[in-house]
Amino acid sequence: MLDTALAVCAAAWGVVMALSPLLQIRRMISQQSSRDVSIGYFCVLLGGFALWLAYGAAIANLALIVPNAVAFGVGCLTVGVAVRYRPPRGGRQSGSPNEANVP
Repeated sequence: MLDTALAVCAAAWGVVMALSPLLQIRRMISQQSSRDVSIGYFCVLLGGFALWLAYGAAIANLALIVPNAVAFGVGCLTVGVAVRYRPPRGGRQSGSPNEANVP
C-alpha cells in the first residue's frame, strides 16, 4: 500500500517536473531568442528520458512511463523552440551595428 502511494506521488511530481521546461519555452518565445539555452543539455536529458521510458515500458510500470513520456515530449518541444529561436551563426543578426552595409 505504501509503495503504491509513493509511486503515485513520485509519478505526479515527475509530471510536474516534466512540464517545467514550458517556463523556458515561454521565455524563449517572449524574448524571440534561445541564446541563453543549452540545446546540448536538453539533448542529454532527452536521452535519459528515452532510456527511462524504455525501461518503464519493459517492466510495464506506469509510474515510470507517464512522467518520462511527458518529459520526452516537452523536451522535444523545448529543443524545437530553441532551434527555432537560435541566433544565426556568428551571433550577429541582420542589420546589426557591427555589420558593414555594402551596396
